[in-house]
This record gives sequence, structure tokens and C-alpha cells, in this order.
Amino acid sequence: MELSFYGLLLSILFFHLSAFTHSFNSSLQLRCHHDESLALLQFKQSFISTCDFGLSKLESWKLIHGERGDCCSWDGVECDYQTNHVVSLDLSGCCLFGSINSNSTLFRLVHLQNLNLAYNDFNYSQIPSQIGLLSSLTRLNLSGSDFSGQIPPQVLNLSSLISLDLSYNYQVKLHKPSLRDLVQKFTNLKVLHLSEVNISSTIPDILANFSSLESLRLSYCGLRGEFPIDIFQLPNLKILDISDNPDLKGHLPSFELGSLLKSLILFGTNFVGELPSSIGNLAYLEYLDFYSCNFTGLLPSSLGNLTKLTRLKLTVSTTSSLSWIGKLSNLKTLSLVHVGLNGDFPSSLKNLTQLSFLDLSYNQLVGPIPSWLMNLTKLVVLFLDHNHFSGQIPSSLIYGARIQVLSLSSNQFSGQIPSQTNNCSELIELELSSNKLRGSIPSTLSSLKNLQILNFQSNNLSGVVDANIFFQLKNLDRLMLSYNNLWLLTESSTNATIPNFIYLGLASCNLSEFPHFLHNQYELKFLDLSSNNIQGPIPSWLWSISINSLQYMNLSHNFLTGFEDGPVLLQWAHLTILDIGSNMLQGSLLSVPLFSTNYIDGSISPAWRNECNLRFINLSQNRLQGQIPRLLANCSMLEFIDFGNNQLNDSFPSWLGNLPELRVLILRSNGFYGALRKVGARKFRKLQIINLSQNTFTGDLPTKYFEIWDAMKVINSSHMTYMGEIDVDSGYLPEFAYDNHDYSMTMNNKGSALEYLKIPSTLVAIDFSYNRFEGPIPNVIGNLTALHLLNLSNNMLTGHVPSSLVNMKALECLDLSGNQLSGQIPLQLSELTALSSFNVSWNHLSGPIPQGQQFDTFDSKSYKGNSGLCGPFLEKKCESYETFPSTPSTIKEDEDSGFGSFFKINWMIILIGYAGGLIVGVVAGNEFTKIKHDWFVKTFGRKQLRRQRKKNIRNIN
Repeated sequence: MELSFYGLLLSILFFHLSAFTHSFNSSLQLRCHHDESLALLQFKQSFISTCDFGLSKLESWKLIHGERGDCCSWDGVECDYQTNHVVSLDLSGCCLFGSINSNSTLFRLVHLQNLNLAYNDFNYSQIPSQIGLLSSLTRLNLSGSDFSGQIPPQVLNLSSLISLDLSYNYQVKLHKPSLRDLVQKFTNLKVLHLSEVNISSTIPDILANFSSLESLRLSYCGLRGEFPIDIFQLPNLKILDISDNPDLKGHLPSFELGSLLKSLILFGTNFVGELPSSIGNLAYLEYLDFYSCNFTGLLPSSLGNLTKLTRLKLTVSTTSSLSWIGKLSNLKTLSLVHVGLNGDFPSSLKNLTQLSFLDLSYNQLVGPIPSWLMNLTKLVVLFLDHNHFSGQIPSSLIYGARIQVLSLSSNQFSGQIPSQTNNCSELIELELSSNKLRGSIPSTLSSLKNLQILNFQSNNLSGVVDANIFFQLKNLDRLMLSYNNLWLLTESSTNATIPNFIYLGLASCNLSEFPHFLHNQYELKFLDLSSNNIQGPIPSWLWSISINSLQYMNLSHNFLTGFEDGPVLLQWAHLTILDIGSNMLQGSLLSVPLFSTNYIDGSISPAWRNECNLRFINLSQNRLQGQIPRLLANCSMLEFIDFGNNQLNDSFPSWLGNLPELRVLILRSNGFYGALRKVGARKFRKLQIINLSQNTFTGDLPTKYFEIWDAMKVINSSHMTYMGEIDVDSGYLPEFAYDNHDYSMTMNNKGSALEYLKIPSTLVAIDFSYNRFEGPIPNVIGNLTALHLLNLSNNMLTGHVPSSLVNMKALECLDLSGNQLSGQIPLQLSELTALSSFNVSWNHLSGPIPQGQQFDTFDSKSYKGNSGLCGPFLEKKCESYETFPSTPSTIKEDEDSGFGSFFKINWMIILIGYAGGLIVGVVAGNEFTKIKHDWFVKTFGRKQLRRQRKKNIRNIN
């Protein structure tokens, strides 16, 4: 009886257990809705997974019985525990490649609340408008996934969003709808990340009402206008990043206690004013970045209250004490660039034992590097460049520390480069350029096996150096040895594997031939072989190295005579700077397939395999002949063209006016001829500098050009930079640090031929001297109010000096000498207070000369050869002034007269300052004797030249 009872009981328990097990298994199998499983699998099949490390999340997406058969258990998928619908899909960083089509099965997952597809590659497809069907979404993250195009307006249907991240899709636009449309719709946002999305608008004031907002990232969006100051005071805001928006203005508020801000990132904006002392109230702040803003005043000592700071980056003009900084013991990153620090290395940094990144560049710090710096044992990156540090470089910085990046460039370090055989160096980058280092390059550098960047440029290093030292560094891809006194031996040892260089600077290394190891270089971006002793023709193989990467090539100041195997075809698709100036080139420079196989000897006929990306071309001081190639019109990025001092024979290339970025055009000392033909509107719209001197141009001055040269009408009040150089305030860009190529040129200035080794970005100049222009100077020239230099000397101009010149308030040099101008000098010119050089000699001018201001500094040589002029500095005083008829003056070559005095000067190298730029006179007597001869022959003919020589002999006797 008892057995039966227990048997029955066991049977009942077994039945219920079986039913529960069946029910449990059934629930496991049916938890994920079948249609959603299929939708996920079809979504997976629409992409290629490019992961080459580990397993992708998608590997678990399989329909099999058992544990992995339920889509709710798949990696990256979450289901609601009550409804079993898929509510979260996280496929971030899954290496997906492809595009999301409008019929994608993704949009069947209508219960999704969280969608994260960040850091994939959607092949620059558009964000599909069907995204608006996922109306339950509260979190959407498509960042860093290579989308493009306008954000679809259907995004506004996602009214439940509290987190939106579309950042780092630089080809995505937010215009229609706009940022204002977006924030008006999503009033409950906690997270809004749109960094690197093209917004190009102001920031809506309504954002200051988003009391729930915790994180706002709008970096590099093209924002402009005034930043709403109340956003700083949002009660829950923890992260604010509006960096890299140079047109975004603003100032800081008075910060109250209790702010939750952890990250405040404003670098690269136009914020102004002083840092308020209340910034010390931001007790939770961990990351503060005000680099490259426009803050002024002293750094408040209250910054020392921010003891949670781990990263601090400032650029503020200050000379305040840094004693407070020692309190920030948690700092791992410290950047105090261009903040006016002076004196010795700040001792308050001793306490920052957690520092891994230290940047004190662009200050005025002096003295040696202190020994206690080695006590900062966690230091990995050290930038001390552009200071005044001196003494020897500690060996332990290079060979014994944990430092991986060491930049000591542009200081006063002396002595030899440290040498040490036993080392435990982790150094990756060593920058020692622009110091006073001397001696040889130590062979022990070959033991720095991790080295990728080595820059010894512009020192006093000397001796023979074997390139095999560098060839042993297999990771080395940037080698800069230019501008020392080195003799570089470039022959590699038989077993050497040459590194693949990206940047290679071997200027002024006493090379006598092209290095043979360049044959196999296929990743070069930058190649500088200038100022060597390389002779003969350019070898044909040079034109085919690094076809897909080369951006910069400089072969100037050698003894190159031509091109091996005749004309060549430029194949570099990305070349931006080509400098072959100051050689002895003859024959065709470059060629393009023509209708016949004939080439004009000495001509320039460039062609590019694809589009032309040149922004700088310098072929000056060679023997090139023929015409300027019309194919240059394809180089829409060209900023600088210099064909000066050649034998080109062409009419004025007015078609160059179609180049939208052209700023400098130099055609001086050639055989250009004819009138400057009329052109349509908007030609040469960015042209700042034009030099057509020492040619045979004829006809009237180009009134039409003066009317359309808009860049010469607006005075550029921006801070001083030089054409071609990197703007320091734009931030540290190590990848492009060697692309800095100072544009240089030669102009006639203040009666001398002067070479500008650097061209100020604000300089505006016209030099039409030594041609055959005739007729009057048009009044419209006065509209070019930004001109610094105007030289119309030694032409055949007639008529009056236009009073409109008084509008040129920036004019520093005005030369109208050697013409046939008549009438009076406009007395209003005395209002040109910037004028430092004035010359109207050898004309037919009459009447009183201007007085006062700058004109009181000009001597009689400025007016010589104008017998009708009178004034206090002249022999003829105005008290006895009477009107005399104009009589032609004769060009007289003596010590004090026009053309003769110009070329009879004993030429020397001189160094003077001009508009913040560097100018060096670099012409010698023999060269200008030839220039004088050629100009005189072109202007007056050989018969007149012989007469002038006879006259000179009589004057001497």
C-alpha cells in the first residue's frame, strides 16, 4: 500500500517535472521571435566582415538547436525579458563593410530602443530615411562609420531619443534639417555628439534649456557666431567639447560651486577674455583644454584647486608664476604652449610624478635641462622645442629613459649628440633640429631600434656620415639631415634592407649624385635634395619613384643640366610642391603625349597622370625656353608660380587667372611681350603679388586687371604668418611638420633686387618695372588699397601722377622713376604715413614736392632728373617757383643718376626687415651687368646702347 502510494507520488512528480522541462525547453527555443531572427541573419548577410583579429560578434549568429540557437543570446543582441522582442543591437567595431539599403531588414526590428553601429565602414552611403521607422529608439550611435550626405529629415521622427551620436562622419551634413531643427525636436537629450559633422551654423540658444543634457560634443563642425554662455551652467552637464571651430566666439562665465563638469574642451575656438578665478570652483574637472584659444591675462592661481585634473592644456599669454601647478599631483598630461613662460625650467613640476605627456614648447625658457626631470619616471612624451634652452643634451634622455617622443628643436643646445653603447631606450621620435649641435653623428644611434623619426636638420654637424647607420633602423621612416656640414655616403652595404622612407631631407649634404637607394622607395611623401653638388641630367628613374604618395620634391640649387632620355611625364598624382629652381636646366622639362612625336627644345609641357595637385611650382633661374604650358590650367590648387629668370618667350598668360587659389605670379626677367589683354570678371581673384619686371610688355597699364584684383583691395589684418608655413597656433601636427616650405621670391624694392626668403602672408605687391608700358597711370589703381609695394619704374608712362594713390594707406614703397610723367606730385601723398621709400626721379615733373610726415625723410635722390620740381631738399626752392615747360631728360649713367646708379651699386649680401619678413639682397655685379645689358637692348636697341657706352667713356675722361 505504501509502495503504491509512493509510486503514485513519484509518478505525479515525474509528470509535473516532465511538463516543466518541456515548457522550459519550449520557452528557450521560442524566446526570440522567429521573424526577428531572420531579419538579423539577413542583415548580417548584407555585409562583408573585414575583421582580421579575433572573432566578430556576428560569428555567434547561427540558427542551431541548443544554447546558441536563440537570437536573444547572440553577441550584441538584447531582448526584452517580458516581450522577448529585440530591443538592443550593438554591432560597434564589427568591421562591417557595405551599405544599409532602404529595404534592409534592420528596419523590421521596430522594437529597437538602442542601436549602435559605430566604427564600421558603410562605404560613404547615406543614412537611410527608413531610420525614422524605428520610433522606439532612445539611443542611436552611428559614429565613425563612414556615412555621407544630408542627415534625413525622418530622423526627427525619433522623438524618444535621449542619446544621439553621429560624430566622426566628416561627409555627413546637418543643413536641412538643421541643428536648430534637431534640438527643437529632441528636448530630452542627455547625450548629443555631432563632432566632425558638417553643421556650418550658429549654436541655438534653446540648448541652454536642456536641463537633462550631460554630454555635448560639437567639435570641428564649422560652428560660428556667439556661443550661448548659459550652456556652461547646465546643472547636469559633465562633458562639453566645442573644439576646432575657429569662427565660434565666446567668453567664460563665472562658475558656481556644484558644477558637475568633468571635461571642458575649447581648443581651436575664438574664445576671448581672461580666465576667471572662479574656474577653481569646478571641483570635478578632470580634463581642461584651452589650447589655441585667444584668452589673455594671467593664469589664475585657483587652477591649483582642480586637484582631480589629469589633463591640462593651455595657451594663454601670461608670465604668471606656476607655483600652483605643483598641487595637481594627478596630472598625466600637461601642455603649456605659447604661454609666455620664461626663466629656468619650472621647478613646480617636480611634484607631478604621474606625468606621461609634457609640452612646454614655444616659450622663452632658458638654461640647461634640470637633472630632476629624470625623476618623472612615467614621462613618455616630452616637447621642449622653440625655447632658449642651452647646454648639452643629457644622454639619459635619449638612451636611458622611458621617453618615446623627444622634441628639443629650435633651442640653443650645443656640444655633441650624446653617444652611448649600452641603452634601454624606447625612443620612437628624436627631434633635435635648429640647435647649435656640432661634431659627428654617433654610430651608436643605430642601436635605437624603435626609432621612426630622426631630425638633425639645421645644426653645425660635420664630418663624413655613413647612411648605413640609418639603414639599420628598420622602422625609420622620417630622416632629416639637411643644412649641416655633413658629407653623406649613401652607398648601402650589400645585405642592407633599406627602410621605406616617408620623409627624407638630405639638402646640403654634399651629395654629388642622386642616391641609388631612392630607386626602391615607394612611400615617399617628402624628398629634399636641394643645395647639393648633383650634376648632369636628372635620371629617368627619378620620375617613377613613389608614384602614389609623393607630395613634395625639391631639387633646387644644384647643377642639373637637363633630363635623361629626353622629355618625361609627371606621374605623381598627389604632388603639391615642385622646386627645380636655380639649376642649369636645358631642353624640355616635362612632356605630354602630343599629336606628333616632336618636342620643342627648351619648352615646358607638363602633364599629370590624373588630376594635378600642385600648389607650388618654382622653375626660376634656369635656361628654359618657349611658352608657359597651358596644361597648368588643370592645377586648380596652385598658389605660387615662379618662372623668373629664364628665356621664356610668350605673351601674358591671362588664362592663369582661372586658377582659384593663385596668390603669387612671378615672370620676371624673361622674354614676355605684348599687351596685357582684357579678361573677364573674377580672374586672379586671390592674387596678392605679381612680378612682370624686366620683360618687353607693351601697351597701356591693365586698367581691367586693377578693377578685378580683389585680394589687393582688402587689408589683411590677421596675425603674421608666412606663405607656405604651418600656422603654429593650429596645433602640433607631426605628420605634416616637414611639409612646411617657405615660399621665396625676388622683387625690386627700394632700388635693389631683393630676395624674400620668407613671404609675409599679408604682403601685397605689383612690380611692372623695366618694360615698355605706356600711357597714363589709371586712377583706378588707387582702389588697390592693400598694396605694400608698387613699382612701375623704367617704362614709358606719361600723364600725371594720380592723386588716387593717396588711398593706398598700407603703401610702403612707391617707385615711378624712369618714365615720362609730367605735372605736379599730388601733395596729398604726404598722408601715406607707412611710406618708407619714394622715387619719382628721371621724369618731367614740376611744382613743389610734398612735405611733412614721411616725405621729410626722403632726400633729393628721390626727385633727381625733374628740373621743374622745387622744395626744401632740392636746389630749386619754391619761393622762386615759376611754371616751366616740361623738357625730356636724358638718362645719364653717373654715380647719382637713375638707371646708371641702380646698376653701378657695388652689390653685397644684405639683411633687412620688411613687413615682418626676411629679405636678402642676393645679386652680384656680373649678374646685374647682364640684366642691365639685356634690358637696355630690349628697350632702346643695340644702336642706342653703343651710343650710351661712348657717352659713358667721355664722362669718365
